[in-house]
Amino acid sequence: MPADGVDGLLDRAAGEVVGWRRHLHANPELSFQEERTSEFIAETLQGFGGLEIDRPAGTSVVARLRGAGGGPVVALRADIDALPIREENEVPYASRNPGEMHACGHDGHTAMLLGAAKVLGQLRERVRGEVRFIFQQAEELFPGGAEALCEAGVMDGVQAVVGAHLWTPLEVGRIGIRAGAMMAAPDTFRIVIRGRGGHAAQPDATVDSVVVAAEAVVNLQHIVARRQDPLKPLVVSVTSVHGGTADNIIPDAVELLGTVRSFDAEERERVPQAMREIVGGICAAHGATFEFEYQKGYRPVRNDPHITGLVREAVAQRLGADAVVEPPPSMGGEDFSAYQVHAPGCFFLVGAGNPARGITHPHHSSRFDIDEDALRLGLGAEVDAALHLLEALDLGER
Repeated sequence: MPADGVDGLLDRAAGEVVGWRRHLHANPELSFQEERTSEFIAETLQGFGGLEIDRPAGTSVVARLRGAGGGPVVALRADIDALPIREENEVPYASRNPGEMHACGHDGHTAMLLGAAKVLGQLRERVRGEVRFIFQQAEELFPGGAEALCEAGVMDGVQAVVGAHLWTPLEVGRIGIRAGAMMAAPDTFRIVIRGRGGHAAQPDATVDSVVVAAEAVVNLQHIVARRQDPLKPLVVSVTSVHGGTADNIIPDAVELLGTVRSFDAEERERVPQAMREIVGGICAAHGATFEFEYQKGYRPVRNDPHITGLVREAVAQRLGADAVVEPPPSMGGEDFSAYQVHAPGCFFLVGAGNPARGITHPHHSSRFDIDEDALRLGLGAEVDAALHLLEALDLGER
């Protein structure tokens, strides 16, 4: 839709968005503990006026903006939680809470959505229906906050849902939008290899759980290398190995922790059985036993082609077609997928990296930061997407 009348509002809101982001970055709170964060969000929203504010589940906050007339409902979502990481950045807005950090951009997501609520409230006469702003707790920690919000009814009546993620692998000035597979299903596993411990000088009198575990770690990679269709993305990663207490003791047991990332539903069901077969065979060959636990995480994020096309149109109208790129699918996980069960949706990326300024550290790094110019672009993309979707969905219903 035309940008006239919107650019000035976005420019004026951009400074506040940066300020909100810095406040949130300095005051991070972990998943399911976002008490002060949610209070800040609710108080800021109340200051805008004209919004119906609710606290439907835990520390999440939901606000509704109803336009002048009836029409479709579009939801915009941001996550609000931080990570258990000690920040190493030396910036004025660095975390004041030792061991807690906004190392994934959720502070920016929250600030952008606050800005979108303010700007869209000032454009109420152009809102054809309702915009629902979802500030969600606990995206980083399974079972996440999205499922509880959906159970509380925040998606009732919603025709389309949109989420944005600040993304440092993408340079600032670019918006990454793709239809179809976007984020993988992040499952987790725990394997305990049980042998028979003893003196390291007499390995023949033991069943060496360390050696068995090492063989299991290596052979689990054959699931991806030799059992998986190479055209279907799959990750099997052992990320933690625990066992032993001294250099001269062979331990009774070794614990392996890790993750499996996939898009394909059939492959997702097949991998745990393949893991059991491999670990079971290795243990049987060496006289060891094992325990196996597998927990399914979030569903894959799959962007609806129609809604995604409308979001792409809205963003390209303001920034130009060259600014919109199609990123590859990510093997990272996101519980935005819970909302997509109830309404078609689009989850897109806002470029936030800037190599010229040294802003290249990966997500979940203790040195993670963003180019704050990305906040203005993400704010504009959310506002444009909401208005364009409401207009298109309204015309489609007539």
